[in-house]
This record gives sequence, C-alpha cells and structure tokens, in this order.
Amino acid sequence: MRRVTRVLIFHIATAADWAAARSSGSYTTSTRGRTLDEEGFIHAARAEQWRGVHARYYAQASEPLLLLEIDTDRLTSRVVQEPATAGGDELFPHIYGPVEPSAVLRAVPLEEALGATSFSALFLREVMRNAMLGMMVLLLAALGAVLLDDALGGWGVLVGALAGAGAGVLVILALSRRVART
Repeated sequence: MRRVTRVLIFHIATAADWAAARSSGSYTTSTRGRTLDEEGFIHAARAEQWRGVHARYYAQASEPLLLLEIDTDRLTSRVVQEPATAGGDELFPHIYGPVEPSAVLRAVPLEEALGATSFSALFLREVMRNAMLGMMVLLLAALGAVLLDDALGGWGVLVGALAGAGAGVLVILALSRRVART
C-alpha cells in the first residue's frame, strides 16, 4: 500500500448522492449501492481509469450521474493506492473516510465528461475557461484605469486598475459559488 500525495482523483456519483452530500457536508457513498460504512472506503479512480469504471459498473445506470474531480490535498481522509480486487495488479485510489464537498473541485455531468475525447480535452477546456476569466479581469482593470484616470489625476490609473481588477475577481468568486451550488 502506497500513500498518495496531492493528485486529482475521480469518483462517479449519482446526482442525488452528491446533492445530499452538499447538504450534509459529507459524501459517504463508496460505490453504486454501497456506503462508506459497508465498504470501508470510497472507491475512486485516476484520470485514465474512470471511463473503465463507468463501463464496468455504471453503464446501465438510469439515474443522472456526475464525475467528481477530487483534490486529494483538500481531503481530511487518507487516500491509499490499492488493488481493486485481491491479487489484482491495477492500483486504484481508495479514500478511507468521508469526502468533504470542499475537496471536490468540479462535479461534471457524466455525459459531458464522456463526450470529451480525453482527460486532456477536459483539462484544455478548463484552461481556456480560466484564460477567459483572466482576460475579463484584465479588461475590467483597463476599463477602471481609463475611467478613473481623468477623475483622480496621477493616481487614477492605478486606483482604477485595482478597482477594475477587484471587481473582476468578485465576479469570478460569485460565479464560482453559483457553479458550486449547481
């Protein structure tokens, strides 16, 4: 058994289980139809493994599913790489305790995650989204600098840029909280 240090791991969850976890503050579903108490740990997968887990255990699921992207650095429970079955060679991350919703970076509808051609496509989409948000902050900073330049004189550019950038950061935080609630 090897201890895992900061990585992203993935877990397939029902939308109902994830909604309940966000309400209670603790996700405790180990795998489809089994709880953490019953199994002893929560099953997870690395980026290259979650599609196989879906195909083996969730392909026939009729309820809405989500792919949870979990930052192991944010977990209070320990994560251990272990074989999925006794005598198995392939190691999977097992979470020995509940998952705090704050450790989940994203909850992506599974259809969307499966529609991405690869983990790289999901990563690239996230990078592009963050780049667009960064550009929005820069544009708001520039707009603030232009608007306050005449009004405040020499300090107007600096004050306006800081105010615009601050407004952009507040917009991003508000959007992040809104997305986290959905």
